[in-house]
Amino acid sequence: MSKKEPLCENIAGQGCGLKKVLDIVGGKWKIMILCIIDREDTVRYGELKRAVFGITNTMLAQSLKELESDGLVIRRQYDEMPVRVEYTLSEKAASLIPILLQLKKWGENNL
Repeated sequence: MSKKEPLCENIAGQGCGLKKVLDIVGGKWKIMILCIIDREDTVRYGELKRAVFGITNTMLAQSLKELESDGLVIRRQYDEMPVRVEYTLSEKAASLIPILLQLKKWGENNL
């Protein structure tokens, strides 16, 4: 009988890939932000604010900064007046979307 692969060798330890993922997409808002950017391809801040029901400006700005620093969101600022900023998914984030779709399907079937 083969031994099944554990989710984490060192449960929630430094080398745990699952913990790393949860650290960058965990929380109340980040997955919703990624879903909206994925759906629209390119999104401006105001569009995100309207689309994520209940999010505050502070939480949206902080979540976008974290997603950008973790390499999941690309922020593009244009030298216009007023300043225009657009957000798109990075290749890393795009590779996460099929996994989020699987989680969505699991939720629909089991919750």
